[in-house]
Amino acid sequence: MVRQGIALVPERREIFTSLTVYDNLILGAYHRYHSGKSAIRRDAGVILDLFPALRGREDQPAGMLSGGLQQMLAIGRGLMARPSFLLLDEPSTGLAPLVVKEIMTSLAALKKTGVAVVLVEQNTKAALKVADRALVVERGRVALSGTADTMLKDTRVQEAYLGRARSAVS
Repeated sequence: MVRQGIALVPERREIFTSLTVYDNLILGAYHRYHSGKSAIRRDAGVILDLFPALRGREDQPAGMLSGGLQQMLAIGRGLMARPSFLLLDEPSTGLAPLVVKEIMTSLAALKKTGVAVVLVEQNTKAALKVADRALVVERGRVALSGTADTMLKDTRVQEAYLGRARSAVS
């Protein structure tokens, strides 16, 4: 699947905690290792530019990173595959609001590079801020779908997922 341009960033990050940050990034490019180490090193630099909080920690064991930095590393590792299609499963789980904002800002920047991102996320507000389109899946079926703007304005989405109460009718 990776060679076909699909990369997954799993829900629990699944980084290699005993390996360094840099080695985790390099493993994301494993399938293209034969194409040249210089291109892979260049791509690692691009990832460190996308997630500057990782810069300077390349030689640090990944297990010593905070949860937010581990999530950035997991996303970076997925991007090292140079995917055309990136799947992210709950990237904001357990993270502080400022870290969530930084990760979502990075995902918004990714859209501009042409990488298609499929984001499975329970943090509805954060997801809709970066999404073009959204689907609400309930019990395995699509219950609602539309543009992110439409979904943000939908009273059903507001009540069920954004914590906004229905207006009182007099």
